[in-house]
Amino acid sequence: MLDILKELTDINGVSGDEGDVREYIKKQIEGYVDEARVDRIGNLIAYKKGKTSGFTVMLSAHMDEVGFIVTGFSENGNIKFQPVGGIDERILPGKRVLVGKRKIPGIIGSKPVHLLEKEEREKVVKIKDMYIDIGCDSKDCAEDLVKLGDYAVFFSEFTELGNNTVKAKALDDRAGCAVLIEILRQRFDFDLYACFTVQEEVGLRGAEVAAYSIRPDIAVVIEGTTCSDVPGISRQNFSTELGKGAALAIMDRTSYYDKELVDFIYNTAKKNNIDVQFKQTTTGGNDAGKIQTSRTGVRVAAISVPCRYIHSPVSIMNIKDFESCSKLVAATLKELESSVDMFKKAGNGGEKNV
Repeated sequence: MLDILKELTDINGVSGDEGDVREYIKKQIEGYVDEARVDRIGNLIAYKKGKTSGFTVMLSAHMDEVGFIVTGFSENGNIKFQPVGGIDERILPGKRVLVGKRKIPGIIGSKPVHLLEKEEREKVVKIKDMYIDIGCDSKDCAEDLVKLGDYAVFFSEFTELGNNTVKAKALDDRAGCAVLIEILRQRFDFDLYACFTVQEEVGLRGAEVAAYSIRPDIAVVIEGTTCSDVPGISRQNFSTELGKGAALAIMDRTSYYDKELVDFIYNTAKKNNIDVQFKQTTTGGNDAGKIQTSRTGVRVAAISVPCRYIHSPVSIMNIKDFESCSKLVAATLKELESSVDMFKKAGNGGEKNV
């Protein structure tokens, strides 16, 4: 599974440009699913028919990553750009990027430090004051290599570090995609939809469309989430900790997770001796935010892999946490086979019996 994760993170797929990621995943799941289709917005939806009908589970992991889009050219050949998704401006100067389908190499530049006034040195450089340098000396040269609207992505190679850790771009959420690929090699009693969604980083758009189409009884989002166990942060303010297992959330900026489903997943982890932790902050969000409010509502939970330095070219993940996430998703689905009645909706409207 780690080989698949490496290959997934090496592929470029900024929000709105997920085609290469989608084609890779289609090849990986071929022969393991009863149906795979691409909807109008670009989601890849894989279906596995259960042994019995009447209960539908949706899994969701997003294919897109944060990046940039080309918005203009300067007369001296530099490229102006804007972010696609949430990116910390502080990390950008000096970062390597690849621009467009031709993967033109470039460097994010800004005004040199030795030319900054004292007050400028004390401020974070804004993206409007940055540019991508691809080595051109004229606007014509740059326009021959890059087109307006081209995407740019961080250049970063998957690397194993230290003790059971890896560094890569796009662990959010190619880690989730790798888990879903592995899950699709199993079959369950209920109908299962594994949704590889698009445009999560710019508004959870793909998940909203997918959930509306599928109408699941419950949904579990597989995600890469923030990890803040670093110097300068007190332990009580940690979001998650590297090496402590898959992370469950109670709520975040976009979702209030179903308590019964979250408890079910947590108890499944304990029953199967799978490392698990709770996310201790309520910031951020994921596909669950749109799935939860689809149609008459969906009971949702998220199982996440903690990642340091998320939304950067150097996200760091513990391999054991990745494996814990995969094991917990599989164990939860197996446990659900004997617990469907507990989660079944009543009637056609989605209400619970009271």
